[in-house]
Amino acid sequence: MLTSTRPLISDQEADTLVAALGRRTLMGASVAAGGLLMTPLPGMAATAAPEAEITVDQARTAPIPIVLPNFGGGLGAQIAEVLNNDLTNTGLFKVLPGGSGSGSPDFAAAKAMGARALVTGSVSGSGSVRVEMRLWDVLTSQQIQGTAYTTTSANWRRIAHIVGDVIYERMLGEKGYFDTRIAFIARSGPRGHQSTRLAIMDQDGANSRMLTAGKWLTLTPRFSPVKDQVAFMSYANNRPRVYLFDLGSGRQQILGEFAGISFAPRFAPNGRSVVLSVTRNGGSDLFVVDLGSGSRRQITSSGAIDTSPCYSPDGSQIVFNSDRGGSPQLYIMSASGGGAKRISYGSGTYGSPVWSPRGDLIAFTRIANGSFSLGVMNPDGSGERIMTEGFTVESPSFCPNGRVLAYCRQSRAGAGGAGFASSIGMVDITGFNDRALHTPGQASDPAWSPLNE
Repeated sequence: MLTSTRPLISDQEADTLVAALGRRTLMGASVAAGGLLMTPLPGMAATAAPEAEITVDQARTAPIPIVLPNFGGGLGAQIAEVLNNDLTNTGLFKVLPGGSGSGSPDFAAAKAMGARALVTGSVSGSGSVRVEMRLWDVLTSQQIQGTAYTTTSANWRRIAHIVGDVIYERMLGEKGYFDTRIAFIARSGPRGHQSTRLAIMDQDGANSRMLTAGKWLTLTPRFSPVKDQVAFMSYANNRPRVYLFDLGSGRQQILGEFAGISFAPRFAPNGRSVVLSVTRNGGSDLFVVDLGSGSRRQITSSGAIDTSPCYSPDGSQIVFNSDRGGSPQLYIMSASGGGAKRISYGSGTYGSPVWSPRGDLIAFTRIANGSFSLGVMNPDGSGERIMTEGFTVESPSFCPNGRVLAYCRQSRAGAGGAGFASSIGMVDITGFNDRALHTPGQASDPAWSPLNE
């Protein structure tokens, strides 16, 4: 067990220190059973480059009015509901009722409603379903996108997310993030005696399922960028270590054998290695484990608590948390180790850093005056801004396009743990549209997946 008189960044980090769906084929001309086939519809090639005239910043101020159909009712209505929720939850779209299904668009009526875009479409089939969608620019009366998706009926929710991603990209000029998953820790029971289980769900909270039994404390899941794997920390057999969980087979394996506690894993962008923290001599150092050979390489030896490492998107640098200067702060160094430079200089202590997939921001947790804040800063430490605050807000994780953060929000516990709640929130990187994500029970430690492929 690691003991230290130095402050740690959060209850979760203190616990750590003392202590799915398979990857799916997204689209293609030839797919296996249960996969999904995409076909362009007449009017415009499905692969044409987006010609967005509306930026995300503009949509934050004035959400894009868009008319959606019910896709013919039945299963189509279910697809429409998921699509509606995806677009609405971004805060960037204003969904208007009155879509006309697969017929010719009524542009005059859409203009009268103030719509900027309009979707038409239909659903046909039962065991195997075909979903057609067309996206129209109301102002020009021109088709922007026309695509048909063919898959099994069990994949209907994925089709809705994929259609949402198409609309997001064509209207805003950036990749969407609806067809993604979130790994998290499902929690149950009173504060201080909670059962924790590794779990996975779609980004909207649907299709949640448990991956571990809950016998041992489990923390900090992290998705592989290239494989169907999640790295996480478990206290299995009362020996805290980092494990790899294969989402296809359900198999688990220990990631490296260390004399101390291993924790806080994070995959390299190429997926070939994992950087993690290992307790040593009253502190903790960072190590890189090669997933192919199993070889280990130590990259810090400060004598302090070095933890929570995260690679830059190009893999050249690592941001991490360390108290080497006397209090937990954020540092950046070369991915090979050495040359660490402090970047956090605001009031309080900093932790849980995570680099945006865009490379332009680092998200963090800050503790000052006994309360938590979630914020972002530029990689050089400038431009710090706070997005949300609370009794505990921590564990930020970027969506694949870098526009939204998932995070954990926890409430203060009263006598005997009464009143404690742990949930997942989502917030735009500007602090816009801070909202709760519905989960079946209490949840923490969200980790956003890459886009499904």
